[in-house]
Amino acid sequence: MAGADEAGRGSLAGPLVAAAVLFDLERLSLADRRALSRLNDSKQHSEEGREELYPLVIRAAARAVVVSRCVRGIDSRGLHVTNIAALRCALMRVAEPETLCLVDGFRLPDFGFEQRRVVGGDATSAAIAAASVLAKVTRDRYMRRAAERHTGWDFDTNVGYSTPEHRAAIAAKGISPLHRLSFASIAYQQLALGG
Repeated sequence: MAGADEAGRGSLAGPLVAAAVLFDLERLSLADRRALSRLNDSKQHSEEGREELYPLVIRAAARAVVVSRCVRGIDSRGLHVTNIAALRCALMRVAEPETLCLVDGFRLPDFGFEQRRVVGGDATSAAIAAASVLAKVTRDRYMRRAAERHTGWDFDTNVGYSTPEHRAAIAAKGISPLHRLSFASIAYQQLALGG
């Protein structure tokens, strides 16, 4: 069974990161099963909790893949198209014949493996929750490193999402090279920055 999820779809800045995890249920040890029982939607865990789960997922997974799509790619292709393509790419890299692929909230068109769209899957499927953790941790680490090069937008705390402080920084400084220009965000509309 494989699961896929993404992080960063709703952010104002930074990449979209998708991950896929393949679990071989027969190969999982009792210790792996116990560790994975803590999995839930990555947003329900603290940053520390996600960081603790990350190596446990990597160890338990038969295969795990993380793919990233840059801001300019999102702007040129559109967020939804980019998201579907990233999820597909990640799953294609972990799936084997006979793999059931679970996708959080989406059905992938023209996908060669058996798939199931699972609404709220990151809270109900261990494979999707594991992918959610990998995607979120990877993206947050990237944004915290990016904060060192792109100072003034508080990427180390907001990781690119719309917060009052982030919107205030955009109003004061404008946008950085990491901000999505195509994102039809209320924050951008209010600041007359987006289109």
